[in-house]
Amino acid sequence: MTGEARAAGDSPAPAAVAVSRASPGALPPAARRRRRWRIALGTVAALIVAPFLLTLVYAVVPPVSTLMVVRWLTLQPVTRDWVSFDDIAPVAVRSVVASEDARFCLHNGIDTVEFGKVVDAYMDGEATRGASTIPMQVVKNLFLWPGRDVARKALEMPLALWLDLVLSKRRIAEIYLNIAEWGPDGTFGIEAGAQRAFGIPAAKLSRRQAALMAAVLPNPVRRNPARPSGAVAARAARVAAEASPERTPFECLFPGS
Repeated sequence: MTGEARAAGDSPAPAAVAVSRASPGALPPAARRRRRWRIALGTVAALIVAPFLLTLVYAVVPPVSTLMVVRWLTLQPVTRDWVSFDDIAPVAVRSVVASEDARFCLHNGIDTVEFGKVVDAYMDGEATRGASTIPMQVVKNLFLWPGRDVARKALEMPLALWLDLVLSKRRIAEIYLNIAEWGPDGTFGIEAGAQRAFGIPAAKLSRRQAALMAAVLPNPVRRNPARPSGAVAARAARVAAEASPERTPFECLFPGS
């Protein structure tokens, strides 16, 4: 073998050099750090943008909540039968809205009136209550996590404004009524909740049954609308009174009401 042949044989192939240079391990430490930061920032940006895009999809596609997804992933049962807005008894819609967000037809996703009351109470050192609107609850159930931490609220509020901007009030109410947890063992949506509690479809709920369904929403896993405690029965009576068009505006859901 000649010296030239040995030199040619000893030198690395051009392809090997290219692979070596392209290998992440061959990057300088500063370049690797920049690469990791770009990946991290890209991931965060995708997670932030995804809910805004999914909201447009959910204008026509029945969504599922994060809690439902978690139950599926952990092999726990989920019962949910999606029903359209028109297949839910109007008295049930009015009862839930009156109970959960009485100013639903008057705000744009965030109830600034109720939010202002909470801020004033906090500044005065008084105990505060929640000021979550139905759009805010929909956003939390679809895209975020439970709890009352500041980070979640910071994401929840702009998403609620976006939801209210791109979806109709009827669609927002329809989604909420179909993804809210309404009983133990993975019972989601008003249809599954009505069937579990009363053995009837959501379209057949009576005024009292609808008020009881709305009254258990703060804790549907522990409270049963079919066997209400004294506190639940009293709350249901208040809900029934508030669910009249004279007490709560429903024009955005039932024009002419």
